[in-house]
Amino acid sequence: MKRRTLLTAAAATLAAPRLSLAQNTRVLKFVPQANLSSMDAVAGTQYVVRNAAMMVWDQLYGTDGSITPKPQMCEGHEVNANLTVWTFKLRDGLKWHDGEKVTTRDVIASLKRWMVRDTMGQRIQASLDALEAIDDRTFRFRLNKPFAKMLFALGKSNAPVALMMPERIASTDPFQLIKEYVGSGPMKFNTAEWVPGAKAIFERFEGYQPRSEAADWSSGGKRMNFDRIEWIIMPDISTASAALQNGEIDWWENPAADVVPLLKRNRNINVDIGDPLGNIGSFRMNHLNPPFDKVGVRRAVLMALSQADYMQAVVGEDTNLWKLCPSFFTPGTPLYTEVGGELLKGPRNYDAAKKMLQESGYNGERIELVVPTDVPITKAEGDVTADLLAKIGMNVNYVATDWGTTGTRRASKAPVSQGGWNIFHTWHAGADCINPAPYTALDAGGDKAWFGWPKSDKVQSAIADWYAAPDLAAEKAAAVAINQASFENVSYIPTGFFVQYTAWRKNVSGVVKAPFPVFWGVEKS
Repeated sequence: MKRRTLLTAAAATLAAPRLSLAQNTRVLKFVPQANLSSMDAVAGTQYVVRNAAMMVWDQLYGTDGSITPKPQMCEGHEVNANLTVWTFKLRDGLKWHDGEKVTTRDVIASLKRWMVRDTMGQRIQASLDALEAIDDRTFRFRLNKPFAKMLFALGKSNAPVALMMPERIASTDPFQLIKEYVGSGPMKFNTAEWVPGAKAIFERFEGYQPRSEAADWSSGGKRMNFDRIEWIIMPDISTASAALQNGEIDWWENPAADVVPLLKRNRNINVDIGDPLGNIGSFRMNHLNPPFDKVGVRRAVLMALSQADYMQAVVGEDTNLWKLCPSFFTPGTPLYTEVGGELLKGPRNYDAAKKMLQESGYNGERIELVVPTDVPITKAEGDVTADLLAKIGMNVNYVATDWGTTGTRRASKAPVSQGGWNIFHTWHAGADCINPAPYTALDAGGDKAWFGWPKSDKVQSAIADWYAAPDLAAEKAAAVAINQASFENVSYIPTGFFVQYTAWRKNVSGVVKAPFPVFWGVEKS
């Protein structure tokens, strides 16, 4: 499948409503990857929600550019020799946006809510004897077995993120979205001006006390140089392109590959790869609903799927931007392996896929393919999937919707006839796919797994082996077993590895390469 027709320069610069020019140096105007439909990065896992939430709420630990955990809200920690007792102390002077002091009561409530939803949190919870406050600034985990990756669990940036909230907010059911947005991070969320589908506003929290260290990803001193950050939702590529060129916005998180050549020719715009760790595209099937409750049906699709088709649809034919990835792990990182990914290699075999479908009991059931058309990545992948499934004889119902609605619908375990689903597309940041710890989508724990709810004891056993691995060689051996078992189960289908551009006006400085937009340290002249 070829890349959709390139947008012309005229289409990219016309048809855009005029916005006020983004001239105020104390205001940053930003176009995010998708609509911000919620602000809860614990109950939900959408990247756009995580990106917004990390300005408002802070973490006990953060991770730097080497993905090493560093103290953030915490002053530091102590741990016993067998890694079963972890004691943490909060920094002095931490305050919530409403002026109240941050205490360990808030921290414990926040951690308990997070542990229910996060795969690493669930592992901590499974061996937890006590999570207790020593005083207002000191708290302690007491575990009945070692957990060496505690700091990474608290500091990782993939959702569900261990974000700290006031006790009254953290007491919200972890399967329900929070309705109050008070954090302790560098920016406050302006609920009065929030218009989902149009804009979201963040305002500087004057009471925030950044750490003394230099900022590095989600760690260090988060110094904000803006009084106000305006997220402006622009799903139309031409509109966003024109707004950036005209100076009506300052930064476009993920410009579509179609318009990148045009943006690069503009002497007032910088264009660069946003995150060198890239992304792995995801074809996510619902293992609870027919026909994808049958592994043979899932393997039939795997046999026919062409990663090249998906990657060309997402980022074009420039192979500097994508590569084939018969793996669940990020290419170029220590655990990358292609063992088990053989069905994704070589020529696609539609006839064999059709035969496998028949042998697996597919009887023409309607496939509910949920496609968020307001996000270029998911729209492109959804279009390829509709074509692919038709080629192998599946009955596809293409459900065009938006990303916010998809985020709600994909959480439903209902049958298709009652509003459930069969397939949705997303992508996983390469930083989240370097190992099993932050990799929510890799979990195959059935009802407790991520949306799609794959179940495989072999996958879970191999993940447990990785957690227990004493050295890198053992971790690599576990990763091979994970990759092989995940392909056998077809937990999901990787559609390829790709990187994306980000684009910003040249009067904006401090934009860094990271798995999420880093706003601290950014300035505008």
